Amino acid sequence: MKTSTKIKGFLIIFFIAIFAVIAARHFIGLHFKKKFSVRPAPGVIVTTAEKSLFYNSIETFGTAIAQNSKTYRVQASEIEGKLKIENRFVNKDEVILSLKDGEEIIAAFAGKVGKREIAQGVLGSESLIITLDDLKKIIIDIKVPENYVSVLKSGLKAEVTSSAYKKIFKGKIGTISSRIDPSTRSILSRIIVDNSDFEIIPGQLMTVKIIYNETNQIGVPESAVTVQGNTAFVYVINDDTAEKKSIKIGKRNFGKVSVLSGLNEGDVVIAEGVSKVRDKVKVKIVKPSK
Repeated sequence: MKTSTKIKGFLIIFFIAIFAVIAARHFIGLHFKKKFSVRPAPGVIVTTAEKSLFYNSIETFGTAIAQNSKTYRVQASEIEGKLKIENRFVNKDEVILSLKDGEEIIAAFAGKVGKREIAQGVLGSESLIITLDDLKKIIIDIKVPENYVSVLKSGLKAEVTSSAYKKIFKGKIGTISSRIDPSTRSILSRIIVDNSDFEIIPGQLMTVKIIYNETNQIGVPESAVTVQGNTAFVYVINDDTAEKKSIKIGKRNFGKVSVLSGLNEGDVVIAEGVSKVRDKVKVKIVKPSK
């Protein structure tokens, strides 16, 4: 009996010990699971949905020419005194140069004076061409594909750029040809560009962007929009919680996307950190690094 009682006692203690080990492992596992499964809220950078200018554009290129120009052919030996040409601007009716025979070359309009050498044997080795260019406005004749005929009209804004300058020159469509060129299937349009600082010079290759269908719409950064198939969505912040919202998008300009529906002006949208976010998840708003 005593041996049986000892065996029973041993078994009871053994099973209690096993149960205690299992229970301890269970509760320790729960503790660590709770401790390490709680992740900090992801940090995101936000922006406010606001009205922005969006438009369609036509991009092409053309060569700059002066709005008015004139050339004078002279012999270098006939010029009276020293010819002053470099960076010289003259007013209308100002004397550009005098000749030994008493004749004077008068500026037909205000502009910049220049000189172009003539190849030897064309007009003699001493022949010169004096140029006068009115550079206050520059003209660029461009060819636009015929499928844009319906949107072209005088007065449309144009943005003109050159590899020589890191700036945008403002221009507009002046005139449009009345016929389409059947060989190129394009229509000739003339762009008039403000050049009051005389930066553009005749002969420069210019890139022209014609602006049309301008509209003010709610816009958000492209980085805020996620596109999946035919649907697009953004995450809006409400009480530090990300809320997924489906939107309808339109034009894209300057790194922004126009939102046709699904957002209201003033909504706070996640602009960076979208990949770390899920619907109804708490987030931490951080300031962008400068």
